[in-house]
Amino acid sequence: MKERLLIANRGEIALRIMEACEELGLDYVVVYTRADEESLHVRRARRKFRIADYRDPNEILAVADEAGCTAVHPGYGFLAEDFRFARRVVKRSRPLIFVGPRWEVIRDLGSKLNVKRLAREMGIPVIPGTTEPLYNEIEAEAKAEELFQWLVENGEPEPRLLIKASAGGGGMGIEEVRELDEVRPIFRRVRAYAKRLFGDEGVVIEAKLSCFQHLEVQLLGNQHGELVHFGTRNCTIQSPGRQKRVELAPGFDPAYLTYEFSPERVLEEIVNHSLKMAEAVGYDSVGTWEWLVTPEGRAYLMEVNTRIQVENEISARISRIRKRPVNLIREQIRMALGEKLGYTQRDITFQGTAIELRLVAEDTRRNFRPLSGTITRFQYPRYPWLTVRTHVPQDRPYTIPTEYDPNLALLIVWGENTPQALERARRALEEMILEGHTSGGGPLHSNVSYLWEKLKEVYRFPV
Repeated sequence: MKERLLIANRGEIALRIMEACEELGLDYVVVYTRADEESLHVRRARRKFRIADYRDPNEILAVADEAGCTAVHPGYGFLAEDFRFARRVVKRSRPLIFVGPRWEVIRDLGSKLNVKRLAREMGIPVIPGTTEPLYNEIEAEAKAEELFQWLVENGEPEPRLLIKASAGGGGMGIEEVRELDEVRPIFRRVRAYAKRLFGDEGVVIEAKLSCFQHLEVQLLGNQHGELVHFGTRNCTIQSPGRQKRVELAPGFDPAYLTYEFSPERVLEEIVNHSLKMAEAVGYDSVGTWEWLVTPEGRAYLMEVNTRIQVENEISARISRIRKRPVNLIREQIRMALGEKLGYTQRDITFQGTAIELRLVAEDTRRNFRPLSGTITRFQYPRYPWLTVRTHVPQDRPYTIPTEYDPNLALLIVWGENTPQALERARRALEEMILEGHTSGGGPLHSNVSYLWEKLKEVYRFPV
């Protein structure tokens, strides 16, 4: 029987999953909401079903049954890291294939606290903080006082803590604390937010490192116990809301910038630690291990993302399997269908530098305020070194939905080295045309100027 995949997501990730299905010769079905009727993922799909909410598992599974699907791909966001949804997909009376890790793995690695406990048991360094969820503000204040003291003893000039929803992700449910007096009210606010958004009011408190690089390790495993990595990424440049805006692969480039430590040693260390944990839990899909690295070269595991990442394509762009291009979404689907890798780590090589620029409708001068409105003209250049991932049409006006984040496009640039990649990234931004108006009639702003300026800071620690 030919597999048929339900794509339970929207926008550019839906388009990339469609592309991967076509490469594999698989049928697929798309869902969409009324707000997304103008999106390219809807226009290009041959078979589609309108639903009310991408977050509603009942609607998603009802469409899967009606369309005769055999598998579900959740993309990223929405239901992608909901272990209850993944469990339901595979355990229902008409079971489907879940394109992602086993639900037990999503459950265990989706908890920041469980990841921290597991890491400590394995001798993997983690940022100091709680190892059990906190529900009581008195306990939270006591732990915060202890962490403030640790930061002072380790020379932090402005000690700060992060209070996080333990079940959160993607920069959501995180607030910063500078004074002990702030702990209780912020703890209560984060706990309420966590319960409302994630259904789990557990809270994590951890020390905040003031100066670091945010690195990621891209792994791929399968049901046969095979495990490989596709290098590292650097995702340090983020908006004030901790949303990534510029990402690079590899994680460091010693030929471009020198450090007080050996970047080669750090990259090898975080890859090996990530593989060690992935092997211990039997990781069986695409996954990302996220790390913070200090100017002294100390690396701390922060969290694990048990899904395909927005920035997966820059890892794919610098990777080759026996000199052939890599499509990580295609590999993720193959693994979910029970296939073997067909290659080993020795067959994977790396070449060049890749940069991803996230084009967003936002006012960077006003605290990155998201904008809605209509795009009247959107054009981008065509080069062999540039890939643009977007759901925004170029042949007609497009109204930005207010229901979702105003992400417009991903610009993926490759260069033989970092200077060439940066030069090409600037050229792509310079030649791109984005025009439109807000719902109030004013000019539609984007973050293009911000991206241009931030390219100067890649691979650099904050001064």
